[in-house]
Amino acid sequence: MSSLLIKSAETLLPINLSSLLALPQMSDEQFYDFCRTNPDLRIERNANGEIVVMPPAFSDTENRNGRVFRQLYVWAEADGTEEVFDSSLGFTLQNGAMRSPDAAWILVDRWNRLEPEQQASFAPIAPDFVVELRSSSDTLASLQDKMPEYVANGMRLGWLIDRKHRQVHV
Repeated sequence: MSSLLIKSAETLLPINLSSLLALPQMSDEQFYDFCRTNPDLRIERNANGEIVVMPPAFSDTENRNGRVFRQLYVWAEADGTEEVFDSSLGFTLQNGAMRSPDAAWILVDRWNRLEPEQQASFAPIAPDFVVELRSSSDTLASLQDKMPEYVANGMRLGWLIDRKHRQVHV
């Protein structure tokens, strides 16, 4: 069954789309096309194939996301062994989920093993390092659920930054 999960401030709100879509689940290519057709939406796909549309991050969160990305970028440029990514892209994990962390880096040698076509889409690779920065529209539980998923799919280190409670979960 195809379903769409709309993320509210408190929970995920499921919307059943099976009457609109004849497909039981979007293929990777169909999901890619869906994302390209809706560039203004923040979209992820979970391991069950459900599409999650998240509310846009607010200005203060995007400002902080930019700062986190900038720090990672400066560090990676100086080190030269990583590629750095922001939240405008997605990674396809081994479990089928497509996730868009707020910031991520991947070792250059792992990134370069991907085909150019893979790099130009939702790259089939788990980042080595992920940062999830909780915005006021995120639930802590939904972000905490992502971290073990990243680890199970190959992430080596992750930071979940909860500004509301002034905590960092590693």
